[in-house]
Amino acid sequence: MILPTAYLPPLSYMEALMSEPATIEQMETFEKQTFRNRALIRDTKGELVRLTVPVGKVEHKQLTRDIQISYQTRWQHQHWITLVSAYQHTPYFMYFADYLRPFYEKEYKWLIDLNDELNATIVALLNKERPQLVERGETRAKSRTTDWSGQIWTDKHPWQTELSVLDTLFDE
Repeated sequence: MILPTAYLPPLSYMEALMSEPATIEQMETFEKQTFRNRALIRDTKGELVRLTVPVGKVEHKQLTRDIQISYQTRWQHQHWITLVSAYQHTPYFMYFADYLRPFYEKEYKWLIDLNDELNATIVALLNKERPQLVERGETRAKSRTTDWSGQIWTDKHPWQTELSVLDTLFDE
């Protein structure tokens, strides 16, 4: 299966990625305003929030592998604050936050590298594996046990398709 790269992709993408051997397409033409650099989450009020990784100037028919991340704004800080605000009261945020925070502290040059490393970590967490954490020069791992399903806030708000996999990860 060949999939495009995706930033904090929806659960359906992760299911496809995990269901059979998949290849992330790097030689496609980058499409603007897609989940390649955008994610959709729901905050505690039930409002949809779009997170966008800013990219440098995209030339006509530029390959996905050549898309550079722009750091002209503090997007990493804003994304992390938004994730904390939206999910800090969910059952498993505190267990998984340490695995995800490094992605909002390290500067990646290429979008494909950020997405690949972030998605590999999410797959490991969904598979109940213990990815290695690197914090202040030390490597440590934490054990995780839980079952996966659902979407947060569904008792208050209707099911929203294509929300980021984080919605499921933090709730179940």
